[in-house]
Amino acid sequence: MKYILNKKLKYYTKEILKYFNITIIAFGLIIAIILIKYKPIYKVSISGKDIGYIQNKQALEEQIKFNVGAEKQENIDNITIKQEPEYKLKLVSRKQETNEEEISKAIKENVEITYKYYDIALNNKTVEAVDTIQEAEELVKEIKQSNDKSEELDLSIIEKYTENAEEVNTTKIEIAKTDINEKINQAIEQEKIEKEEQKRIESMPEINGIKLAYLPVTGTITSRYGVSSSIRSSRHTGLDIATEKGTPIQAVSGGTVTFAASNGSYGKLVKIDHGNNIETWYAHTNKIYVTEGQQVNAGDIIAEVGSTGNSTGPHLHLEIRINGQHVNPQKYLYK
Repeated sequence: MKYILNKKLKYYTKEILKYFNITIIAFGLIIAIILIKYKPIYKVSISGKDIGYIQNKQALEEQIKFNVGAEKQENIDNITIKQEPEYKLKLVSRKQETNEEEISKAIKENVEITYKYYDIALNNKTVEAVDTIQEAEELVKEIKQSNDKSEELDLSIIEKYTENAEEVNTTKIEIAKTDINEKINQAIEQEKIEKEEQKRIESMPEINGIKLAYLPVTGTITSRYGVSSSIRSSRHTGLDIATEKGTPIQAVSGGTVTFAASNGSYGKLVKIDHGNNIETWYAHTNKIYVTEGQQVNAGDIIAEVGSTGNSTGPHLHLEIRINGQHVNPQKYLYK
């Protein structure tokens, strides 16, 4: 009896193994057929929108890391992907092509990059920019050691951030060393000019708190305030300064243009209201560069010298009016 059971057990075991082998072969054939017709690749999507297929997810991510901001790699401070791409492994037709380059571009457009660089500033005005804090510190140290005006130099290092790669206009330290002293000397000279200009303006007169910061033109005074002349029906209401035709005329102070057109014997006339009941008139101009209602600053070019209206030659007729009444300009200017 035992012999018979063992024989049957061997028989059934043999049949099971035979069936199992056939199943494995069949399964293998199915897999082979599938792999002949299909291939496993990743489908990539951003925010639910499919953007293509890739063969190798890791290779794509490494390529993106390398390519993102490649032109300013040394300045990248942070990279943030606004919407992380999703990868799903799919079986697709072997005819399906991958498009790694397009996907890489789409992901790059979905990236926010923050760049960092360092400004070298003189009195808070940038004179040079470098990539790293080490370069900035080395540069400042060398400048102070080599510049004979080091005690006058208020040099500082300013850490800057931007999301626009084009703003990262840094200079390699070897180049910076050769030209920064020249830039600093220019900056010092410019600062000196600005200080002198500020002193000049501060020394200029005021009327009712309005600073008369600029002479409108330089030239020769040919007719003073209050004089009589055969060409006028009344005493002179302003000051005539003769100079070449076309000479630029500057506004003596900031204000609003209230008139800019021809006006009888005044010829082409510009009037500026400076506030506090102070007004200046510029007459006999050749060309007018401003319009009524325009805001101007002290020193702006408003017209050019001419000889329009009742005039015997190129000159500027300047009037200063307080509360609508003309006064002698030489109480304040051209003393």
